[in-house]
Amino acid sequence: MDTASPTKRRPLSLAARAALATGFALAAFLGLTGLAQNKANYASELSAMHDRLHNYAIAYITGTDITRAGKVTVPDTQPSPDFSRLGSGLYAIIVGDDGFHWQSSSALGRDFDFIRTLPPGRTSFEPVETRSGKLYVFSYGVSLDSTERRSVPLTFVVAQTEDQFERLVATYRRTQFLWLAMLGMMLMLLQLFLLRWSLLPLRRVSSDLAHIERGSRDHLDGPYPIELNVLTRRLNAFIDSEREQRTRYRDTLADLAHSLKTPLAVVRSQLETHADAQTLRNDILDQVRKMDEIVAYQLSRAATSGRRTIASEEPIAGHAEDLVQSLEKVYAAKNVLCEFELEDGVSFPGEQGDLLELMGNLVENAFKWASHRVLLTVRSTGKGKGRNGLEFIVEDDGPGIADDKIEKVLQRGVRGDERVQGHGIGLSIVQDIVNAYQGELHVDHSEELGGARFRVVLPPG
Repeated sequence: MDTASPTKRRPLSLAARAALATGFALAAFLGLTGLAQNKANYASELSAMHDRLHNYAIAYITGTDITRAGKVTVPDTQPSPDFSRLGSGLYAIIVGDDGFHWQSSSALGRDFDFIRTLPPGRTSFEPVETRSGKLYVFSYGVSLDSTERRSVPLTFVVAQTEDQFERLVATYRRTQFLWLAMLGMMLMLLQLFLLRWSLLPLRRVSSDLAHIERGSRDHLDGPYPIELNVLTRRLNAFIDSEREQRTRYRDTLADLAHSLKTPLAVVRSQLETHADAQTLRNDILDQVRKMDEIVAYQLSRAATSGRRTIASEEPIAGHAEDLVQSLEKVYAAKNVLCEFELEDGVSFPGEQGDLLELMGNLVENAFKWASHRVLLTVRSTGKGKGRNGLEFIVEDDGPGIADDKIEKVLQRGVRGDERVQGHGIGLSIVQDIVNAYQGELHVDHSEELGGARFRVVLPPG
């Protein structure tokens, strides 16, 4: 039973990730800030209430007198009108060791059984749970002297319900929450703006890459911030590498087709001449072997990105003879005579495939344009630490190349005469190989044969 594969969730964008991370961090920060401020405000309000109740107690102590008979008299004037208003939540009580008890008008009907006398000089401040709710109670123990120097111990108690205190705390919390929420929204909007501004270079890189894909640009030109320079440089290098690779593969296919042309022409020529079976078989097998070597060489060129390691020397004479024999079969109708001027023991300081491509394309080009004669000259030009210098000269007695067309015929895909069959890439292959060996290719007029002269100079290395 087939089951539908779960849809792959799309990854979050950098802006979304940054916004979420910032949102969580901001929420945590504001939450902790609010909690700390709440605790600080709670302690501040509690301390303020302690001081306020303490001041009320001092006011009652100051206004209380002891008569000669030892009677306690409480002033009629209250420190706050709330002490005279029933149910105001602010209460005052005075108790003595001898059973004296006084309470403000606001305390009528309330139960204060929890009050205990304190020794003179002692104070206490604590919350107390009662049947009517929580009270914050401040108690102060004093000893008042009468005119007869008689001491009367009293405990002054001032209490306040938590409703008034909690109302102040709740008001602060609401105000604090409102301001923190507004601040959080403002910071989030600011953060989104900063994120958009900060990620603008990345969006510019993305836009520039889209232009490159459409072909309207070649590279990431910038300017970009310093942090993106490494990225853009590597992207440009990657783009250049991809283009170079694509060009190299295209050129390699063209070079392969061009290189296989001669062996195929030889095979076709042999088939058309109706040679005996054994000779035909040997010639075809020989050309198949050459085609196999050409394919392997071209694949090697494509894989090594045009870099060649010069590790051996390849004798030239044998390859030159095989090459000329093959071309004489292809161009048998022209009856071209190819002459050699090869220095004894001269060798090519590189790969065999490079030698065959270099010499093959030059000589075949000469056969194609020659009337009757081709001259191949190869000589050494000096010995270096790594390889010998070498000079190839191929001349023909054909029509030659005009000076104003020399640069044009060296371009890939351009033929000297559009009426002549060919791919127009043989000389460009020669140019590529010469460049790989840091050599030079010169095209001019042959003084000896009257046609074109191609001169390749490979410096010693």
